[in-house]
Amino acid sequence: MLRRSDTPAQTVRVFDRGALLGAGFSSEALTRGVRAGTILRPRSGAYLPPETHPDIVAAVRVGGRLACVSELARLGVFVRENSTLHVHITRGSSRLRDLPRHVRRHWRPLRRAPHPADATVDVFDALIQAIGCQAPRDAVATVDSALHLRYLREDDLDELFRFVDTKRRSLRRLVDGRSESGTETLVRLMLRALGAHVELQVVITGVGRVDLVVDGWLVVECDSKAHHSDWELQRRDRRRDQALAALGYCVYRPIAEDILFRPELVIAALRGLLRGGRRQYSA
Repeated sequence: MLRRSDTPAQTVRVFDRGALLGAGFSSEALTRGVRAGTILRPRSGAYLPPETHPDIVAAVRVGGRLACVSELARLGVFVRENSTLHVHITRGSSRLRDLPRHVRRHWRPLRRAPHPADATVDVFDALIQAIGCQAPRDAVATVDSALHLRYLREDDLDELFRFVDTKRRSLRRLVDGRSESGTETLVRLMLRALGAHVELQVVITGVGRVDLVVDGWLVVECDSKAHHSDWELQRRDRRRDQALAALGYCVYRPIAEDILFRPELVIAALRGLLRGGRRQYSA
C-alpha cells in the first residue's frame, strides 16, 4: 500500500511508476494494489494513495494539478460552491488528456514552483487564480478565509496582489483576516457599500465576542446551517441576543443561504435597519 511522502501538511504527491519499482515494488504488486483499491492509478504510470481527495485524482487523470477554487475548497478555505474542476496545466504538456466540459484549465506560469511530483498548486498560486475566477466580493472573502486559517500571512498580501490582474488589485484594501467566515466578509462588504461603520469580532462585556458591530448599536451575527439545526445552539444564541438587547443593541442574524444566494434580501434588511437606526439616533 502506498503511503503519503514526508511533505508539508496537506501536500499530496504523485508516485511515478519507475520510482516505485526502484523502491522495491514489483509490477505484479502494483497491479494487485490497483485492483484491490489500495493504490490509485488515475492515469498510466501515475499512482496515488487510496485516501486521496477525488478532485486531486481527477486533476491528475487529465495530466494537471488541482488548482484555484478547487484546491482552496479542499483545504477548507471559503469559495463559492462550484461544480467546475479547476486544473493547472503546463503549456505544451505531452500528458494532457482531452478535458471534460466541467474542467477549467489554468495556463499561467506559477509563482511558487511546486515539486515536480506535487498533485496540487501552492496555496499562494491557488489564491491568485481564485481572485481572478470569482466575483470581487467572493474573492475578498476567499483571501480573508485563507488569512484566518493561516494558509496566507499578512506580510504576503502585497506580493499576492502584485500578481493578480490590474483591475483586481484594488481589492487589497478590502481584505481583513479577522473575518471568521466567508459569509461574515460578504455581509461586512454589504455594510461598507451602504456607508456604515463596521467593527469586526468585538468583545462585549457580559455577552462575549460578536461578529460585527455596526455604527455602535447594531450587532450582526452571520449564522450557518448548524446554528439552525441544533436547538441548544439556538437557545444559546437567543439568550445572547437577549443580553445584547438589555445593553441597548439591536441584533440581526442573516442566514448563510440568504447571504450567499439571496443577497438582495439581506441588503434590503440591512438598509432598513440602518435607516431606522439613524433616524432614532439623530432624533
